[in-house]
Amino acid sequence: MGFANIPVALGEQLLLNVKMADPTHTLEYSLEKLAIGDLTGNLINDNNKKAFWINIYNAYFQILSIRERKVKPEIFRQKLIAIAGRKFSLDDIEHGILRKYRWKFSLGYLPQLFPSDIIRKLAVSTIDYRIHFALNCGAKSCPPIAFYKIDNIEKQLDLATQSFLENETIVDEEKKVVKVTKLMLWFKGDFGGEERVKKILSKYLRKDFTNYNILYQKYDWDMELNNFAE
Repeated sequence: MGFANIPVALGEQLLLNVKMADPTHTLEYSLEKLAIGDLTGNLINDNNKKAFWINIYNAYFQILSIRERKVKPEIFRQKLIAIAGRKFSLDDIEHGILRKYRWKFSLGYLPQLFPSDIIRKLAVSTIDYRIHFALNCGAKSCPPIAFYKIDNIEKQLDLATQSFLENETIVDEEKKVVKVTKLMLWFKGDFGGEERVKKILSKYLRKDFTNYNILYQKYDWDMELNNFAE
């Protein structure tokens, strides 16, 4: 494991140990004992932040589900993730840090009213809709878990988005209807609204959806843990 960026390396190793069912306590302790300056000093741009926090989210969802036997909604809300002397929830990571403190239930259009100073400090500068095809919350309809790396994250997020949309999108040519993942409804603001959704679909599926109507598919919340990408 390389330590050019200690927080990111720890996050990658934590996720690998989760995948291999190896012990994670030592890595969790190392993450908890990071100095806050080491965290912010290494997560200096959005690519660094996305690589670190996506891996942390995906690792800890598995840890909290399997080892701690946490279930929704508590698994998302409880501040059980200790990093750099602070406690975070999965919601803090997803909606606070990776979505730049968006309110969870606003379809991506409204900010949280009073995000904490640490969330503001750690948050990305720009919301990237592709994170929704990288975060795994244990449901069958979630994207598979991959290992995100700073030097390749742009390509990885593009590939994750394309793969997910190709597998989860249904096109009815006759009726001019395209059925898409409900993630694109729940976080519509992140995607830029419905017309922008059509452009995103056109980009990744290489087809013009300008004159199509969009329908949103049912999300399968049945649990499917350890769903790692090949």
